[in-house]
Amino acid sequence: MKARVHITLKNGVLDPQGRAIANALHSLGFDKVGDVRQGKFIEIDLKESDKAKAKSEVDQMCAKLLANTVIENYSVDLVE
Repeated sequence: MKARVHITLKNGVLDPQGRAIANALHSLGFDKVGDVRQGKFIEIDLKESDKAKAKSEVDQMCAKLLANTVIENYSVDLVE
């Protein structure tokens, strides 16, 4: 089973990398681009067949290491 974790900054947290991406896109002629928010994507191979256990384990990984839950949100998608 694979876990796909998407991590993004919470609303209201400044995103200087997102702003830099937006500015670069504007300079390349993509004038219709509005606000850009960037994040992280992490794919994890799990040796767990029980979806509930896998989700719980990945939630623990996010809380302890992968995401800074003070300023970041995360979502987990499990794929068999």
